[in-house]
Formats: sequence, structure tokens, C-alpha cells
Amino acid sequence: MSADWFRRRFLPRGPLPAPRPPRPRASPVPYRRPRFLRGSGSSSGTADASRRPDSRPVRSPVRGRSLPWNAGYAEIINAEKSEFNEDQAACGKLCIRRCEFGVEEDQEWLTLCSEEFLTGHYWALFDGHGGPAAAILAANTLHSCLRRQLEAVAEGMVATQPPMHLSGRCICPSDPQFVEEKGIRTEDLVIGALESAFQECDEVIGRELEASGQVGGCTALVAMSLKGNLYVANAGDSRAILVRRDEVRPLSSEFTPETERQRIQQLAFIYPELLAGEFTRLEFPRRLKGDDLGQKVLFRDHHMSGWSYKCVEKSDLKYPLIHGQGRQVTVLNMDQLEPQEEDVVVMATDGLWDVLSNEQVARLVRSFLPGNREDPHRFSELAKMLIRSTQGTDDSPIQDGQVSYDDVSVFVIPLHHQGQGHSSH
Repeated sequence: MSADWFRRRFLPRGPLPAPRPPRPRASPVPYRRPRFLRGSGSSSGTADASRRPDSRPVRSPVRGRSLPWNAGYAEIINAEKSEFNEDQAACGKLCIRRCEFGVEEDQEWLTLCSEEFLTGHYWALFDGHGGPAAAILAANTLHSCLRRQLEAVAEGMVATQPPMHLSGRCICPSDPQFVEEKGIRTEDLVIGALESAFQECDEVIGRELEASGQVGGCTALVAMSLKGNLYVANAGDSRAILVRRDEVRPLSSEFTPETERQRIQQLAFIYPELLAGEFTRLEFPRRLKGDDLGQKVLFRDHHMSGWSYKCVEKSDLKYPLIHGQGRQVTVLNMDQLEPQEEDVVVMATDGLWDVLSNEQVARLVRSFLPGNREDPHRFSELAKMLIRSTQGTDDSPIQDGQVSYDDVSVFVIPLHHQGQGHSSH
């Protein structure tokens, strides 16, 4: 039976019809700009207008709409690199519930009254790649992941020293010494919560994109104030810097497995067969015992430089893969910093940093703020001025010909007076 006979017998005469193109799957979330830009003229459901490079509008919140800590914000869409602005931003207040165990060990967690809440604030920037979907999902998801992770360690955060067991039960009399020898502080619980929130959010985005047939990813840059400290976490090439009268300090770095401990733990995560069923990749302050089963104890995994709590399972009793001292993480302590009136944190996506250096941004901040002290919206005006400095226009403060054709999003967060009355509960 020849192929010619098969074609004559079963296929219709004439050219074959062209295959139907696959139907595009619906995006998991609709395209929109940040909620705090409502009323500013930004587009919510369609591609942004005014796309000519010489007429890209710089947008910021309408006057009268205040952001946490009176922060400023501005953004500009790319010069026709893509149909949508792939940057996203979010900010708001965090209310973390403090929980404690009941009398019985197996009793559900109890939420205490509202005056026991810990409060903080956060600001976040997301730069999408391969479309805006991942950045939009992150902007609508990360804060919930962060609040959930912080609530899981809230009882440890309000302790003078994080307890080995979250319930306060002392299995080993030397537990406080083990925690102290590891150098575990309450700040490390917040760092661990941030890292775990990044991990959880990444998994949520992956599931949503896969279910909707979408592709892409995004960077994430988050600043969070809690209990008198400012924490900055970054995954990707966005950047945050602290600008003071006589100092410029980078506050972000690449969110990658950068220590030998994390490298080894990540290898064990990817290739669990290397553990041969004899080791656990998780790190604990001490070797766990049978009495620890079912207890919530301090731990950290490959994606964490901070610490969190987990319920001990039988597999956790295996010999630990990791020994020795972990890396200490420095946070910005507001009381020790003693912020002055014009000290600010500048957060921006890579569209700004591709054109301006840290020192150039610092010079622009120092030249702008002293002359605009009476303007209640000066931090948004500063954010807009920083973006205009990347556009190579005649009114640009920097006349060196460099132009950013990428999306640019900028937060300017003032620090003065913010250390007072912080996160009381």
C-alpha cells in the first residue's frame, strides 16, 4: 500500500486546509496599573497611550492621595518595547496577628485581641519579563504571603530571644544556648519570613501561569518596616539605596544562593538522592531528638539566610547535612540610624539604574529636597524628576545623552520621623 494510494483514498482533493491557530488562553489576571494610581490618568484595561518616545507621560498618585510614610512614587512606560507597562508596584500597611498556643498541645492557635497586633508597612516593585502577568500576580500576592509567613513566627518575634520551640516548651535545658551560639535574633525571623514569602509567591505564580498557559517571570524588590527596622529583600536587578547628606548605601543585593551553606542545601533540594536517606538538608540550631516530634522549632532551608519555624517530622531527625555558623544579615535599624530630615530610600526598577548610577541619583536627591521642603508632595515630585533624568529631554537635570527606553518605576521613602512610634502593639 503506497503513500500515493493512501492520499488518493482518504484525503480530499485540492490543497489541505491550513491548521487552525491555537486559541490564546486567558491571562490569569487582567492588566491594570497600581490601585494608588487611580485618577492619575493611567490606563487600567488597555495598553497605555502616548507611546512615542518623546511623549511618554510620567505618572504619579494624584495630589491628596498619600502613601505609607508619605512616600513618593512615579512611573513611565517603555518606548514601544512591549504593548504594556511590565512594571508593577504595591504598598500598604501590614497588620500581623500575634498568636499563641492553648493549654493543650494539640489545641488550635488562638488569635489575640487587635491591640496585640504588630503593625508595619511595605513598598514593593516588580519588573515583568515576557509580559506583565507574573508582575501583576506578584503585586497582588506577595503581601498576603508575607503576612502569612510573619504571623507564623509572630510569637517568636515578640520574644527577647527566639525560642527553640515556638510553644515555649523546653525539651533540652541547653536550647537557649544553642540558639545563642547560632546567633539567631528576632530580626532573623523576619528575614526568614521575607525569604519564605518570596518562595511561596514564586510557587503561586508558577501554578497560575501554568494553569492559564502563560509564560514569563518578574523581579521583586521589597522594603518593609517592622519593629523599628527597615528590611530590604530583592530578587533580580532592581535596586534600593539609602541617600543621606554624606552617605550613599546600597540596600539590596542579588537574591541567589550565595553562601556555601545555601549551595549545598540547594544541591540536596535538587538531587535528594545525594542524601542517601541518611541526612536532612534542613538546618536546625541543634540535632533534633525524638521528643521534638510535633513541635514547631527553628529551622532554615536552601532559599533562606534568615530563620523560621516548622513542625518537626520524623525525617527531620536524620543527621543534619549542615554544621557550623550561618551568615549574619544586617538590617537598617531606624533608632541607630537617627534619620535626618532629608534621608530617603530610593527604590527603582532597572530602567532607572541602566542610565543613572547610585552617586548620580544621590546628587539629584540632595539638590532637589532642600529647595522643596514646603511641598507636601515633594517625594513624588522627586520620583518624577528622577525619571525625567533618564529621558534625555531638554528639561532633564542630567544632560549626557543617555536615555532609558525601558519601563521605569520609582519609590522615594522618607525616613525622618518614621522611627518614632514604630510598630507598637
